[in-house]
Amino acid sequence: MTDAHTGTSSDLTESELARAAEKQRQKEELYALDISGVEWHGAPGTSPDEERVEIAHLPDGAVAMRSSLDKETVLRYTKAEWDAFVLGARDGEFDLR
Repeated sequence: MTDAHTGTSSDLTESELARAAEKQRQKEELYALDISGVEWHGAPGTSPDEERVEIAHLPDGAVAMRSSLDKETVLRYTKAEWDAFVLGARDGEFDLR
């Protein structure tokens, strides 16, 4: 017996499995990109010498993000992921209360 809340693969439709496989393929391609020459940007009004979040624009609307204090750890987001994050931030989804 399966629990409806577990989301096991047997509960997924063929369409959902195809979307999941496509998302995985996109992430693998994104992390395979050589980003050694990208230009990193911080928020306007911040100094490169202070702690800040930096982003770099990648092909196809993707974005890379890192901390100015840890330049080796880079997170990469597809355009869809970045757009969802930006919309959520604008809507206050991530406001600390």
